[in-house]
Amino acid sequence: MRLIGKQTIFPCGLLVILLLLLGSTRGDNIIARQGWGMLALEIVIITIALLYWDFEQGRASSREVAVIAILGTIAAVARIPFAALPGVQPTTFIVIISGFVFGCRAGFMIGSTAALVSNFFLGQGPWLPWQMFAWGLAGVSAGVVNITFSHTGSKGLALFCFLWGYLFGWIMNFWSWLAFVHPLTWKTFVAYGVASFWFDTFHALANAVFYLCLGPSFMKILKRFRRKLEVFTIDTDVTGP
Repeated sequence: MRLIGKQTIFPCGLLVILLLLLGSTRGDNIIARQGWGMLALEIVIITIALLYWDFEQGRASSREVAVIAILGTIAAVARIPFAALPGVQPTTFIVIISGFVFGCRAGFMIGSTAALVSNFFLGQGPWLPWQMFAWGLAGVSAGVVNITFSHTGSKGLALFCFLWGYLFGWIMNFWSWLAFVHPLTWKTFVAYGVASFWFDTFHALANAVFYLCLGPSFMKILKRFRRKLEVFTIDTDVTGP
């Protein structure tokens, strides 16, 4: 019974998300009246909870959990000294490299942890779930790139870090657009994108510069830690012929 309960949590969470989306499109009900901003926030929170639950159910060793916690903390602390510079911070770069080396699941945990911890110093607010989701998604996508294009070179990863400067900004624009803008039209969304263009550009350029300056060395260090976490089994045939 306990196993069945665990197996049903993930599909039940997806069902709740589907019901929220369907309820928002059908007439006058409590879901439709709350607005798209609150609805999107609920969906993001449910998604983050499901991904955390999936990690908790995984077979991560204590060493792997420790490495994820340390990298999440490093990514969070590294954000603080750059808080006064618009869009410039190494958090995105650290999350992407970590996800590329340790995989999608670790990448999401490191990214979401970095957002949560850094905001204890920079300020918590309704933007937190979206930052956790955006940085977590950056780590997940880096893991997907490693699986799909395992021989990606320095130029490819620098370009990937550059693009995530804009992707992160668009995700955060989407949140503020849903929460604070009326009416929700393509014109108002494009206006938000134009207003944040230079901020996102600084973010993208900083990501690329951080990678080109620190990326190869940082990746070597993380790969060394990953090798220490790997467990190999050797099949020895002790029975004679």
